[in-house]
Amino acid sequence: MHSAVFLIEFGAIILALGLLGRFAGRFQFSPIPLYLLAGLAFGEGGLLPLGASEEFVAIGAEIGVILLLLMLGLEYTASDLVSNLKTQYPAGLVDCTLNALPGAIAALLMGWGPVAAVVLAGVTWISSSGVIAKVLGDLGRLGNRETPVILSILVLEDLAMAVYLPIITALLAGVGWAAGSLTLAIALGAAGLVLFLAVRYGRLISRFVSSDDPEKLLLVVLGLTILVAGIAQQLQVSAAVGAFLVGIALSGEVAEGAHSLLAPLRDLFAAVFFVFFGLHTDPASIPPVLLPALALAVVTALTKIATGYWAARRAGISVKGRWRAGGALVARGEFSIVIAGLAVAAGIEPSLGPLATAYVLILVIVGPLTARYTQPMAGWVSGLLARRAESGPAVGAARVPGPRETVESLDGQDAGDRS
Repeated sequence: MHSAVFLIEFGAIILALGLLGRFAGRFQFSPIPLYLLAGLAFGEGGLLPLGASEEFVAIGAEIGVILLLLMLGLEYTASDLVSNLKTQYPAGLVDCTLNALPGAIAALLMGWGPVAAVVLAGVTWISSSGVIAKVLGDLGRLGNRETPVILSILVLEDLAMAVYLPIITALLAGVGWAAGSLTLAIALGAAGLVLFLAVRYGRLISRFVSSDDPEKLLLVVLGLTILVAGIAQQLQVSAAVGAFLVGIALSGEVAEGAHSLLAPLRDLFAAVFFVFFGLHTDPASIPPVLLPALALAVVTALTKIATGYWAARRAGISVKGRWRAGGALVARGEFSIVIAGLAVAAGIEPSLGPLATAYVLILVIVGPLTARYTQPMAGWVSGLLARRAESGPAVGAARVPGPRETVESLDGQDAGDRS
């Protein structure tokens, strides 16, 4: 009987996720907010609370995090990471400063304490690589000149997680400074070792994993990833970081083959992960934190736009491209939920989970809109200001270019935006 209830519940969850994904695809927006809402509906205080299948969903959610980070690692080669670190680290520092500080300040103002402040800083800092990559593809901007700048910032954020997650894990576990420093040293040492091996012996590693049989390739890559993630977690580093480093170590045809084989599994278990996060958030706890979440979303949307604009200007991108880069970075998603999920599991602050859920729901919906409309809105505002300036000067004053001339000028600057 228990087995039958489990199958019915889990089957209903997967079916609901599939229908929600199709609905989101039809209207061309990310399904993440719908998955979170589904978790709220199936969780405690929701419409249909789960019972028998909740433990299995928890295991699936853990696998989902591992696969999310593995797939992110597969997107980059070790040489790309090293190159990005050398050339784009100032943009990474600006990104961290502008977007982590609002979260930390908000937590302290609400009286949550320093540990919660570090957690919320991470939630507001990290953009959603998955959502942003999909939006850029949907808008046909993968060939734009500003796109490498956007990807560089995302790569630096992913790398920063290799340092940040062990720190968070140690803080949430309540270990002392000595143990926390050891954990961080192990994480940095492991990341450095993997990068060194990937740069120096990447072909050998890929050759060892490689197989012409898709079944064997899938089993070896998946088994290696889960094994390394488990070892990393046992060392108090982070299973997610371990999976990310495995992805970086694989390159070439192996990475491409593993990506295509693992993508459906990633999508399935990632959806389960978002549902699981929603399961542990009582819907009744969201309304009290909705206004703080909305205020934090507005502030950090603006700081992300400023980050992208500054980074694109530093790279010599035209004005239109700068606004597009800023608007594309607004979306938050998987990493924010991963970080908040660690805090929820540790039980440090009851309101942090609901706040993070509301915050991600807002920005994962707003993010695709800012990616599409930030640059046109900036152009409209600049044209409006130009019209006012044109009608304002007295006779004999220097003529200010009209909005049509301004737009033509911007179009001229933008001619090199596409490669």
